[in-house]
Amino acid sequence: MFALEQEVSQFIIDTLNLEEVRAADIDPAAPLFKAGLGLDSIDALELGVGIQKRYGIKLSPDAAENRKHFGSVRSLCALIESHRSAQAVAT
Repeated sequence: MFALEQEVSQFIIDTLNLEEVRAADIDPAAPLFKAGLGLDSIDALELGVGIQKRYGIKLSPDAAENRKHFGSVRSLCALIESHRSAQAVAT
């Protein structure tokens, strides 16, 4: 999972143009919003679009579980892994 955590951290940096942050600076368990990286709702929208484009995961904007998925890098990794597992089973 470490490689995916690094990939997702870099994805966040690239998607949101966080020029002052390196992937190694992001604690995978730290919150992405408010405390932690301090992201906001606009950042969430940009990440949602990016996740759909890069990982093929379509998130409903009003889904209650989005808060959980966007909680940390680790929770985003869990979402991606779950999606990959579901795709592997479907094929």
